[in-house]
Amino acid sequence: MVDDLVQAIRDGVSTESVDVLASSASQYGECTLDAVLRDVEGVPPEVLRELALAGLTLQPTPSQVGYEHVAATV
Repeated sequence: MVDDLVQAIRDGVSTESVDVLASSASQYGECTLDAVLRDVEGVPPEVLRELALAGLTLQPTPSQVGYEHVAATV
C-alpha cells in the first residue's frame, strides 16, 4: 500500500524526492511519508486525496521557494 501511495504521488506531480521514514527516524515519532514537490504552491489536491485515501495525517511543514515539503504520518 505504501509503495502504491509513493508511486501515485510521483505520477501525479513533479517530485524532488518521496521517502518513507520509520518511526525511529521521524521527527514525529510515527511512520512518516516525506515528500518534496517541485514547482507547486501549497499541497496539490491530488496529493491531499492520495494521503486521505491512505489514512495519513498531513503535518505542518515550512515551504521553500520553488518547493513544497509534505510530511504525513500514519
